[in-house]
Parts: sequence; C-alpha cells; structure tokens
Amino acid sequence: MSGNATPIVPPIQPANHYALSGHGLHVDYATTSISGQRTLTYHDHTRSLSFSGNDIRVVDVPDIGSVVSVTLSITVDVGSTTFTVLIPPVTVSGIGGSAPVSTDGVTTMHKMPLGPQLNLGQRDLYHVTHLSGTANHILT
Repeated sequence: MSGNATPIVPPIQPANHYALSGHGLHVDYATTSISGQRTLTYHDHTRSLSFSGNDIRVVDVPDIGSVVSVTLSITVDVGSTTFTVLIPPVTVSGIGGSAPVSTDGVTTMHKMPLGPQLNLGQRDLYHVTHLSGTANHILT
C-alpha cells in the first residue's frame, strides 16, 4: 500500500430500520421488509402486536420526518386507540451502519360521542412517550 492511498469510505445510506424503546414501550419499524412492505412491531406491558403493509399509515412531513401510525384497538361504540411514532430522517455509513435516535411516540385514545347531540368537547386524549434507540440500514 502506498503512502498516498485514499481510504475507502463506506457509502452513506438512509436508515430503513428503527429499534426504539422507552418507559416499557418497544417499537421496531422497518420501511421495507423481505416482502417489500413496511413492518412495525409494538410491545407494551400488556400486548405485543405486529403490523405490515396497509395496516401502517405513513405521512412524510418536511419539517418533522415521517409520521407513522397504527391502530392498536377498536371498541365498538366506545372508540379506538392508535399509536404514532415520529421517524426522523437518519443517514448511516454503509450497510449495517447505525446511528443513535431520540424521538417521541404518541398513544391516542379516540373517544366516540355518545350521540350526535353530545358531540362537544375534546374527544382525543394523548399520551407522549420519549423513545430512544438506534437506526440502521439493513438489506432486505
């Protein structure tokens, strides 16, 4: 090797896998999988759920990143519970490279009105959980 050889720099890749946790909540999100679909696993102190494809709603917001949501439960005539995680844009060096991530997840309880005449007041209640973990680029 000569003295003026240029070191090989691994290519920069966008992260496509996020492993996040905080306060008893664990979220694993991949923008693609072996089936070509997004996947998200959600685990808290009472349940463990897996989502893929159209069960995952994604909105890209230029000033935030991706807003990724799933429906955790639906109760007829009562409402539903959803979970949303803010996925920041992250770049890593090469395949398998990783970077630390700090973000938030929001659990929302959507209350149904008891009748059309009682459609007053706040119907969505939010619980924010700070999440941290790693983002990396994996081959699928």
